[in-house]
Amino acid sequence: MSTQIAVRLPDDMVEFLDEAVRSGRASSRAALVSSALEREMRRLAAEHDAEILRRVGPADDLDAVVEWTSRNVPPVD
Repeated sequence: MSTQIAVRLPDDMVEFLDEAVRSGRASSRAALVSSALEREMRRLAAEHDAEILRRVGPADDLDAVVEWTSRNVPPVD
């Protein structure tokens, strides 16, 4: 499902969108804006994850399992 919205952008951004569509780098203005928003959403999620790692450290519940496995399971050739 999608919802159509109206967004006011500066002229230089609209020209950038139009050039990307003209040159074939984007299939439409909407496609390029969607791609940019998806990238920003991933960036914000990564920032959030990095903040969690900063606060609690990288250790998790599986660290003990990995340590045991590395000591007790022979490597596969």
